[in-house]
Amino acid sequence: MTSWVRADLVERARHLAAGDRADALTLARELSGVEEGLGRGDTWSYFGVLATLGSVDLTVARTLEPHLDALSILDQAGPGLDLSTIGADGDATWGVYAAHAPGARLDAEQRASGWVLDGTKPWCSLAADLSHAIITAHTGPTSRRAFAIALGEGVSPLPGTWVSRGLVDVPSGGLRLDGVTAVPVGEDEWYLTRPGFAWGGIAVAAVWFGAAQALRDQLVAAAGRRDPDQVGLMHLGHLDAVLFAAETALRHAAEVIDAGGADGPAGAVLAARVRAVAAAAAETCLSVVGHALGPAPLTADEEHARRVADLTVYVRQHHAERDLAALGSMVLQSGPDL
Repeated sequence: MTSWVRADLVERARHLAAGDRADALTLARELSGVEEGLGRGDTWSYFGVLATLGSVDLTVARTLEPHLDALSILDQAGPGLDLSTIGADGDATWGVYAAHAPGARLDAEQRASGWVLDGTKPWCSLAADLSHAIITAHTGPTSRRAFAIALGEGVSPLPGTWVSRGLVDVPSGGLRLDGVTAVPVGEDEWYLTRPGFAWGGIAVAAVWFGAAQALRDQLVAAAGRRDPDQVGLMHLGHLDAVLFAAETALRHAAEVIDAGGADGPAGAVLAARVRAVAAAAAETCLSVVGHALGPAPLTADEEHARRVADLTVYVRQHHAERDLAALGSMVLQSGPDL
């Protein structure tokens, strides 16, 4: 078994693979605390947890990753956060809602009683299932800040448009917020400029990598049932190379983060590079495994067909050519030696 795989989590996650979100959130609570190793000498273990979950079931991984990310954000914000006003305790389950879209705007206003949020927010995954969220809102014409909120009174879903064939059990619709009590998490722009923002992006890439590895394992299993011809061997070699590159990139990132070298522009470049490598590996695995195995597992193997559909949607968090162009811009600004 690959060294990053957490065998205990494989069995635990397989038990949850039927798409029971409540059970997945129970596991999220059980894993709370693993995020404390991020940036503190145990970053690879954190990435390994997410890769393991991604290799088993992407619904489970997509449920847990934002919960752990939210806990890491709260941890990075430091002591002094009083979450009692929003009823957050050790049993809370968290999402992270930081997307922005045309026609959707969430505003934060500081009143005598404290901060409140009003407006709409897009792409709020599992909002109906979670108790709390870290959410970004405008504090001025262009400034933004992160806030912690309870997903209860004053929060209502917008009419659903989730027609996805991948990650069907992780609905990501919009929310309407009306006078929702909010606790500031960091100052204006802290959410995007903190070192952990880049680390969180790399953590998502670890999930993609885990799922891609599981697709490769399908190809290896097929080769065990029938000796592959030269084309089949080429497919195996191709996937071994791209997955080796992705794992190497993730391990390198973990080392750099733990060494304190992934802050500021260096962290942004590192995240962009690792996400590009992991996304390319995922897309290559989707393509090569499809070519190699044909339609049979897509139409007769529930686990495989679901993984292909889920990963196809999940990896689109990488914006393909646009993210590569952004990386190119960072290289020009910072220099290739960064």
